Amino acid sequence: MKKVFLLSLIVLILGISNIDAQVIRGQKDRIENLPNFDKKTLRFGFYLGMNNNSYKISYLAQEEWINPIPPEKVDDLFVSVDASLGFNLGFVIDYRLHKNISLRFEPGLMSNTKKLTFINPYLYEGVSDPDGLPIYSGTDIKEREISSTYLHLPLLLKFSTNRYKNIRPYIIGGASYDYNFSSNEKNSKDNYDAEFRMTSSSFMYEVGIGMDFYFHYFKFSPSVRGIFALNNEMIRDNVHKKSPVSGQPYSSPWTGPIDYFGTRGVYLNLTFQ
Repeated sequence: MKKVFLLSLIVLILGISNIDAQVIRGQKDRIENLPNFDKKTLRFGFYLGMNNNSYKISYLAQEEWINPIPPEKVDDLFVSVDASLGFNLGFVIDYRLHKNISLRFEPGLMSNTKKLTFINPYLYEGVSDPDGLPIYSGTDIKEREISSTYLHLPLLLKFSTNRYKNIRPYIIGGASYDYNFSSNEKNSKDNYDAEFRMTSSSFMYEVGIGMDFYFHYFKFSPSVRGIFALNNEMIRDNVHKKSPVSGQPYSSPWTGPIDYFGTRGVYLNLTFQ
């Protein structure tokens, strides 16, 4: 399914950036559909689509976190992300600023599921724990499944070329506020209780390209977009134990090594107006 999704994105990008000459020739003799549609000051519509959202993860240097892990094993720490396809749906409010520029508000929902796999020598069976921290024997891998549903509130600028018959390429970009309904932000439990917590509120930016197709009764606009979080969405685990030497809290074996954890993804929207 992922291969089909990625292939669809590539085909759309190539189609927009390199319009086939036969299509251009075919448009010459066609009657313009909805000739006055883009002259309206305010236009409405809806969209639906698919997303493949993952996470960008960066890590702290070894000296920046307190842990009982042998130094030679710290470099083995990492988190892998396995993302599944999700869906998008919402409304479009398009305000005309100029014949080639419009301001768009696209409130909607984005939903998807990701599986995090933590590779951490602290979770290895047989690693000693000098201060009585939990030892998770029997496995060297811990997994967390994150099912997220976001209220997505983007404010975007759409820059379109001049219309040619019934087609019109465009680029789009802007920023959004996103509220995660399943963040677990206020949950007192953390990864020690198998709960991975994220912030409820996030800010993101997105950029994309698309094409308007004018039909007899409506305008159809497929677009491919990338979305990127601006803030760290991860909430660190609670303090469970402190180092008897420095008095500083030991870093969690799950969230301790992570410096930044934010959404990064791509999605395909199909808009109807």
